[in-house]
Amino acid sequence: MYKRILVPTDGSDITAKAVATAVQLARLTGAEISSLAVKEPFPYSAITEMQPVPPQEFYDSQERIAVKHLQTVKDACAAAGVACTAASIEALHPWEAILDFGKSQGCDLIVMASHGRRGVAALLLGSETQKVLTHSAVPVLVVR
Repeated sequence: MYKRILVPTDGSDITAKAVATAVQLARLTGAEISSLAVKEPFPYSAITEMQPVPPQEFYDSQERIAVKHLQTVKDACAAAGVACTAASIEALHPWEAILDFGKSQGCDLIVMASHGRRGVAALLLGSETQKVLTHSAVPVLVVR
């Protein structure tokens, strides 16, 4: 059925549910997991009132966080006997990075979490999951 499942991670509790679901599905179907952590780009600003974090310190911090989140996915896959690859990518728009990475990895399913925001909160905050749903060429399983 599915051969490669993409599961993006941001380390949140709701993402942990998506990871668990993706791992179970992969185990049942014999699929592999590809996990992705999207890092924020350095927030350059021409005018600032406070001393910004030096770029290298920012990048190092982002990478440490991404590695920690990806290791959680790799550990869950190892415990279930599921093959897993993991990567971190820097991107301004996480939804685009998710779709591009999924395509490059040959993923045939994306399993994502949704925080379930509604109304004005959803409109103002946007939803990476909603954008992936809108633009994905492969099925997307949304876990709440």
